[in-house]
Amino acid sequence: METLYVRYLAEGLPELGYVAGKSDWVDLYAAETVTLSAGDFRLIPLGVAIALPDGYEAQIVPRSSTFRNYGLLQTNSMGVIDNSYRGDGDQWMFPAYATRDATIEKGARICQFRITRNQPALRFEAVERLTAPDRGGFGSTGR
Repeated sequence: METLYVRYLAEGLPELGYVAGKSDWVDLYAAETVTLSAGDFRLIPLGVAIALPDGYEAQIVPRSSTFRNYGLLQTNSMGVIDNSYRGDGDQWMFPAYATRDATIEKGARICQFRITRNQPALRFEAVERLTAPDRGGFGSTGR
């Protein structure tokens, strides 16, 4: 089992952990109340700095209810935090774009993360032909 060392940077937020039996993603919380108007962009602080184990990265995505509840889009689609972003001041943030007026209260669960091992070193080799059959074009699965 890997250990994540967490520095909590905001008071009053729940400690990080799993929702037992539900998922292996970990919820993250807005560290302050934020009010956005439609069209606004804001980095919403998440109240934690985390030292990831060597050889791992964190992937941050919105919760499935974030758009429905707040009209927020994560501007980088998926955030990737490598394990060199691990200092006391390296607070995790949620880059939010508001599609409508919204207030996100401190403590609201707005995104989630999981960690994954870094991919191994890859070597790329040019070939004249790939041997697998074509699937029928982009977006063709299930046709």
